[in-house]
Amino acid sequence: MKDFVTPPDHINFLAKKLFGNCGEIVDCSIAYLEANGGGPANLHTHEHSHVFIVIEGQAKVLMDSAEKIVNPNESILVDGGIPHSVWNNTDSRTVMIGISIRNKR
Repeated sequence: MKDFVTPPDHINFLAKKLFGNCGEIVDCSIAYLEANGGGPANLHTHEHSHVFIVIEGQAKVLMDSAEKIVNPNESILVDGGIPHSVWNNTDSRTVMIGISIRNKR
């Protein structure tokens, strides 16, 4: 459980910061990506960014010409202005939280 810590005055409690202040939260969703699932099929852009947090499985995030693998208990910040898409990278279901963030100005 790399990077997990026990906060002061806590017992049998491990926590890991997944992201800090990166803008105003627009919405938050939970997603279940079945094998070969994801999307959109074509890379896309928009005004807001995403924080993707993998709970179970493994996600493959395509960003322009880069590819990032996100494992359970890991997160990634995806700039909405960069062409992107997210896919399940396993043969079983991947569960992740997606938080849309209005970028700081």
